[in-house]
Amino acid sequence: MAGQSTPAKTSSISFVRLALKVLLLFGLANLVLLPFASLNGLGRLSAYNRAFPGRLRLPYADNPSKAYNLSLYNLEAMFASHELASGQKPADEFRVLLIGDSSTWGFLLPAEQTLASQINQAGLQTADGRQVRVYNLGYPVMSLSKDLLILSQAMRYEPDLIIWLVTLESFPYDKQLFPPLIQNNPELMRRLIADFDLKLDINDPNFKQAGLFDRTLIGQRRALADLVRLQLYGVLWAATGIDQDIPETYTPRQEDLEADATFHDLQPPTLREEDLAFGILEAGLVMAGDTPVILINEPMFTSQGKNSDIRYNFFYPRWAYDGFRSLMAAKSQERGWNYHDLWDAVDNQEFTNSAVHLTAQGTAQLALRIGELITGSLGP
Repeated sequence: MAGQSTPAKTSSISFVRLALKVLLLFGLANLVLLPFASLNGLGRLSAYNRAFPGRLRLPYADNPSKAYNLSLYNLEAMFASHELASGQKPADEFRVLLIGDSSTWGFLLPAEQTLASQINQAGLQTADGRQVRVYNLGYPVMSLSKDLLILSQAMRYEPDLIIWLVTLESFPYDKQLFPPLIQNNPELMRRLIADFDLKLDINDPNFKQAGLFDRTLIGQRRALADLVRLQLYGVLWAATGIDQDIPETYTPRQEDLEADATFHDLQPPTLREEDLAFGILEAGLVMAGDTPVILINEPMFTSQGKNSDIRYNFFYPRWAYDGFRSLMAAKSQERGWNYHDLWDAVDNQEFTNSAVHLTAQGTAQLALRIGELITGSLGP
């Protein structure tokens, strides 16, 4: 009869209605998500420190499936997964934050053998009976700006002491906006550049620009997947304690070197203060406020091989590194920085695949020295 719907027509109408509902819900979901832009709000939602333990170091991995870990750029999620976010600071804890590069993070070391873990194993206490607790906030890539970004997020956790390990390779200006962690957090980094008047370009093309599409569910599907994967890997981390894929063999740090005296396009014989991003280091000290900071020039391997009269190692020609040590000593004395030059504090054979990555025994040597600095900073 005229006016009656056929089954096919009814089915088509139902399908159209369903499709419209799906599109409407999808659109609403995207509108809800837009304020989160970088998904920081969602990053705070974590099963770490609740369903399973917090990690002993910030998440980072080259081989996620074997490391039960992954690299991501959501700082809120990274910190939420860390043991530092386990709850209110205990009244009997003297909290120490360890900031630095992959050596501090503990490359080629299991979590229980890293610098922070080995200092904790010493069982240090303050005179008033508080337990010294060191937290590993090192993160791979040598860059002072990366350290500053992490420190800006870490200050909310009420540290009593900050230990910042640095090396010359962290200071050149071309390393400051190079780390992916910086490039994927442009708003935070631009704010730091503005707040501390850093000599960095807020319009640097390396900054990732999030357009409208990038802030939708589809545009952020990789970041959303990483948030989920980080939680799933937490189950395996809790069961195994594994957070890094450590190969059975690796290529040792380079002994024979190129006859190249340049350092980041700088030529000998003099390294100038303006060649290095000291302003970022000073910004970190200002950011720390009343919290004491111990600055440490981290240990490094010194080659005895070919062209070792020109270069100390793969990273450093002798003239540049010697100049850096002189600049750091002079500025520390001038500014009253609590600075310690531990460049030769570890035996030469205790370096692994890099001039700064340490074996467990080398880490133990450094942990002993830093433990003494911590004890010395506590007073009588």
